[in-house]
Amino acid sequence: MLENEISSQIIGAAIEVHKHLGPGLLESSYEACLVYELRNRGLDVKSQIPLPVIYKGIELETGYRIDILVENQVIIEIKSVDQLDGIHIAQLLTYLKLTNLKLGLLINFNSVRLIDGVKRIANNL
Repeated sequence: MLENEISSQIIGAAIEVHKHLGPGLLESSYEACLVYELRNRGLDVKSQIPLPVIYKGIELETGYRIDILVENQVIIEIKSVDQLDGIHIAQLLTYLKLTNLKLGLLINFNSVRLIDGVKRIANNL
């Protein structure tokens, strides 16, 4: 499955979760529901994946975690904030670079209309 197809599935699933829960909950609640929704759609989904940093050839566990990885191709970073900031975009872009993946979705569930809280981030390898 191509990244664009996966991202369409993810956005549809996120809209479904937002429709049922609305804004204002913790990120962990949205994450659990989105993982359920994506798996229910038959996608391979992993959550809370440790992401070490390689420094001078040594792998260091630094506490970074990928919220959700879909089909081993698309990273989802979940937020529940007033507005997305540059630091949120930088975080996802760093995760993409550390994993050598091309596409990530930054999803802010604290939006009146979820689609306004979705940002597609591409890693120009």
